[in-house]
Amino acid sequence: MGTDVFLIGGSAGSILILLQILPHLDKDLPFPIVIILHRKSFPQSSLHILLETSAALSVLEAEDKTELENGKCYLAPANYHLLFETKRLLALDASEKVNFSRPSIDVTFESAARIFKNNVGALLLSGGNQDGVEGLLHILQNKGVVAIQDPATAEVSYMPQQALQAIPDIKLLQPDEMATFINKLKYNT
Repeated sequence: MGTDVFLIGGSAGSILILLQILPHLDKDLPFPIVIILHRKSFPQSSLHILLETSAALSVLEAEDKTELENGKCYLAPANYHLLFETKRLLALDASEKVNFSRPSIDVTFESAARIFKNNVGALLLSGGNQDGVEGLLHILQNKGVVAIQDPATAEVSYMPQQALQAIPDIKLLQPDEMATFINKLKYNT
């Protein structure tokens, strides 16, 4: 089993955690990172710029037909679901909200599970609804690698707590363990 892509999903309380993870990711990761955050839709969003200021890797806001490159981070844009067309091509979709969210973590996680099978890793962070839980289950069914933020450390514990209830033996990570967890996956590629 290898890792061809790593997904990070989150909602309320996740940006601060991302700002802790991104500076410590290895610059030579042999896979891309795709970040799905619940966010408000603004015509000119600068969230990817904020994330990149602390990141060791480039952070780009994904567009329709974005080609993935290893060692880069891609942020799902506001008001679009992010899907994988192929292992190297992203697509945007404006269909109905899922779990009251667009982008939906579940939609992206499930899309990745279909395309990458067992070569996908995912981390679910702080948040206020259960988006991401079904996606984690799909990744696990395909033998991918999943983890969640320890709910005790989450600003809003509901999202990781829902994942823990659905998957009692899921790996719990403290914020200071997350970058190391991701970096070690490069040895599985």
